[in-house]
Amino acid sequence: MNKKIAVIGSGFSSLSAACCLADEGLDVTLYEKNETIGGRARQFSADGYTFDMGPSWYWMPGVFESFFHRFGKSVSDYYELIRLDPSYKVFFSEREVIDLPANPEELYRLFESIEPGCSPNLKKFLDEAAYKYEVGINDLVYKPGKSITEFLDMRVIKGVFRLHLFQSISKHIRQYFTNPRLIQLLEFPVLFLGAMPENTPALYSMMNYADLCLGTWYPRGGMYKIIEGMGSLARSLGVKIQCNATVQEIALASKHAKGVIIDGQLHEADYVLGGADYHHIEQHLIAKSHRKYDENYWEKRDMAPSSLIFYLGVDMPLKGLSHHNLFFDEDFQQHAKEIYEHPEWPSKPLFYVCCASKTDPSCAPKGHENVFILIPVAPGLEDDKRQRARYYDMVMERLERLTGQEIKSHVTYHRSYAHNDFISDYNAFKGNAYGLANTLRQTAILKPSIFNKKIKNLYYTGQLTVPGPGVPPSLISGQVVAEQIIKELKTA
Repeated sequence: MNKKIAVIGSGFSSLSAACCLADEGLDVTLYEKNETIGGRARQFSADGYTFDMGPSWYWMPGVFESFFHRFGKSVSDYYELIRLDPSYKVFFSEREVIDLPANPEELYRLFESIEPGCSPNLKKFLDEAAYKYEVGINDLVYKPGKSITEFLDMRVIKGVFRLHLFQSISKHIRQYFTNPRLIQLLEFPVLFLGAMPENTPALYSMMNYADLCLGTWYPRGGMYKIIEGMGSLARSLGVKIQCNATVQEIALASKHAKGVIIDGQLHEADYVLGGADYHHIEQHLIAKSHRKYDENYWEKRDMAPSSLIFYLGVDMPLKGLSHHNLFFDEDFQQHAKEIYEHPEWPSKPLFYVCCASKTDPSCAPKGHENVFILIPVAPGLEDDKRQRARYYDMVMERLERLTGQEIKSHVTYHRSYAHNDFISDYNAFKGNAYGLANTLRQTAILKPSIFNKKIKNLYYTGQLTVPGPGVPPSLISGQVVAEQIIKELKTA
């Protein structure tokens, strides 16, 4: 198949698709607007610190292994994985701090210490979550979302009640646990899916299985090691990668894309694959007459959160922190409502701190700490220096109080990142960080389509289409769309 494929963007989904397409002998060129590949998973260095800019949680290790395995490779060919223990630390107050152990027996003891007698319920909850994970990851998420008939699968049909598609995860968790700390702990993974727990299908308890059973991992050197590995694999398969290449337009001829325009020059292609922001590609790179969706459609979509991020270099060792730390000392429900129901800057936000230097001293100067602070916030908010400064002071005060140490005066490097940066760097719709919300009305065939009926050779991949937000789903998204293009070429 001597066909040319132009891929817009270089995040996980784009690199995944590019590798799959090149492996079939296709001539693939990947165009990236920024200086380096990786999309939201880029990395930067300053003053001796090296920061992962976006994703920092490595969950679902089997998805990564499966990706590399299809090319006869293994994760270990590209980076070293470390399982974190504890998986993460949770701060409920100065006096109430818990570590989530990697060891299953210790996990059961922890739950028992918080809610005596809950061990049988935890086992049943995790067994059901394991079933959902098996069906979800092996069956559901690899569907292209083109037709409802994709889901007329006997295993899915027979298991529809076990999948709890029509029950909320909030109600599901409360059937097993009554302690508010455990409920909050189990609801936290869905905070980034784009809806309140009471509006999120209980299918997503599979995230609890990924969290509590499959574990939390770290690629030595940072999450960017995955991107470097995928980039290396892509080049070995013949993919050409062009950075500093901003696509200005998708060139059309009748109902076909004939390539992409960069710096006024046409780069011809037989297929165009949009792995950058779906809304940007459709609303800004395509003529209005050829768009599948209008602006009104996009305005009605429920988006996953944006983020306010602080990258900090601290000139002393910090006590009391693990690699991953969740600060749940304020009201979970209130913060969630200020993201999803009444979008506004949160009054008392929960926040997350990654201190990667606890595991990997190479990311900070000796005796220093590399600190990444993230506050999930609603997309589409007005982002300015005043707001950023206000929240920096807020989280630093709480971080100091909850860990019992003075930190702010020891910050020698400080950079913030929020809505305006997501828009500038990634053309992110409303400055979103995580893509489209995983609500029931935006699941599978109800997500923006991977193909454009008005342009026969234009496809999409990434976190605004199937299967959804997150690093493992993005890896899968690239494979799903590549298989559709390959299938179309073989049947043409």
